[in-house]
Amino acid sequence: MVVDTFMLERWIRLVAIASGLLAICLPLLRLWRSRDTRIGRSSGNQVSWTRWSGVVILTLLYISIGVLLWRPIPLEISPAMRMSLIISGLVVYLPGIALYLWGFQSLGSLFSVSTIESAQLYLQHQIVESGPYSFVRHPMYLGVMLAAIGALLIFRTWAMVLFTPSAFIVILRARREEQLLAREFGASWAEYCRHVPPWMPRFLRGKIKTDEQVYR
Repeated sequence: MVVDTFMLERWIRLVAIASGLLAICLPLLRLWRSRDTRIGRSSGNQVSWTRWSGVVILTLLYISIGVLLWRPIPLEISPAMRMSLIISGLVVYLPGIALYLWGFQSLGSLFSVSTIESAQLYLQHQIVESGPYSFVRHPMYLGVMLAAIGALLIFRTWAMVLFTPSAFIVILRARREEQLLAREFGASWAEYCRHVPPWMPRFLRGKIKTDEQVYR
């Protein structure tokens, strides 16, 4: 049976777009529902950008830039290479989206938004150690970075050339959040950090170490 690579690529891109929109809309809905929740400790000066209206403005801005730059990168590649890139992208993209949504679901009503300059906690905030947070401290941000890399391979547009590197800014946002959590929870947060790494699960780190020993 001959596979129509262009048709398959179109369907994969549709699936990627649909799952990406889901990852955008669900957090916006959660923020809207929690817009009246009382804020506890916060840090930084630009906390307005972490509220419902600010997040909506930034989201629309990113979407508008994406639409303007949604032009294919002029690459001369064979159909086989096209298929390899899009499958590789899908293998990275879907787990990234799934990890992001899993982390989002695990946070529940504690989900909030931060920036490089500001972060905030709800009044009844607590440390979440369930779901993916039992493996890594920043599963949603890790999912964002994986999804960005996958999206670049799947779509190969100038928009993704811009957005993929910018996705790694979440590392700085994670640092801001960790500083705030350390101030809020003190020893409890330090104990959690001792058991849970920020980005790479311990079982993967152990596997990498074992593989390195084998190849020595």
